[in-house]
Amino acid sequence: MRRASLHGEIDLSAVTFLSPVQEEIKLVEERMRTQADNSHSDLRAALEHLLAAGGKRIRPTVSLLVGNMLGAPLEKLITLGAAVELLHTATLVHDDLIDGSLLRRGMATLNARWSPPATVLTGDFLFARAAIAAAETDHLPLMKLFSETLATIVNGELTQMFTSRGLVSRDNYYKRIYAKTASLFEMTSRAAAMVSPVDETVIESMRDFGYQIGMAFQIVDDILDFNGEQATVGKPLGSDLHNGLVTLPAIYYAEANPNDPDILSLPNGGWTNTENMTRLVDNIRASNSSNQAMREADQHIDRALTILDSFDNCVEREALENLAKYIVDRKV
Repeated sequence: MRRASLHGEIDLSAVTFLSPVQEEIKLVEERMRTQADNSHSDLRAALEHLLAAGGKRIRPTVSLLVGNMLGAPLEKLITLGAAVELLHTATLVHDDLIDGSLLRRGMATLNARWSPPATVLTGDFLFARAAIAAAETDHLPLMKLFSETLATIVNGELTQMFTSRGLVSRDNYYKRIYAKTASLFEMTSRAAAMVSPVDETVIESMRDFGYQIGMAFQIVDDILDFNGEQATVGKPLGSDLHNGLVTLPAIYYAEANPNDPDILSLPNGGWTNTENMTRLVDNIRASNSSNQAMREADQHIDRALTILDSFDNCVEREALENLAKYIVDRKV
């Protein structure tokens, strides 16, 4: 079981893992802001709006903590952190447009304020600036990794859009959440090690650490889609299933209830029937499926914590441990 953590009894503050890098995160955000210098005034306003939406900056925090733990140059970590968060922000801009989301973290999305073409172009601009920031690390293998990760994310979105609707498949699910979320965590942690004075064994350990926390992060997101507080999650409960995306709690439910008519209807477009899906969401919420899914997330975090056990104890390692625990204890 995941050490020193009981669901519902630990309220891990973001400050627990942010405190060692709070000042450096401010430098990352400043670097992000400069990416719109000399650009169209509306692009500068859009980037400021996106930064104002907040977020815990978990991905650049991972890069800073890993890099600081391993002795990477601070300037490279700031540049890497800005590149990673710009890439993440760009994916959110496009995701919100694709999903028709009008709110994120309680603030209006860009597509709620702008036309679809303008929103797409803003996302494209952020992707381009993220690539430029990655190049400014002057580390060719990192630039290649960055590009490969972007390709993985986009390919995953297309796969989800065209071949995943109504599909009850663990293999498909794990590939989807790797592409959507874990690949970026994996790249972030690995890249921070790549610019550090360490060998390939350490780089591989950090890649695996990023993979494990990334998989757990998305599994918890999918659990919250069923069991979170709607006002906190910011979208209707069960929205993934209503959009035809079968996530881990629904997969556990389907495996335990293979003859449920609503489950059987999914491959044939049953997810388009609002009444049936509302009933299915209620049944999944009433079952043990989310607890089973959470056990998988816990297993990923256990693996991540075991990886950290091989490193000397330090402030950064402790912060990474707290960040990993936070991922499975968060409410949003």
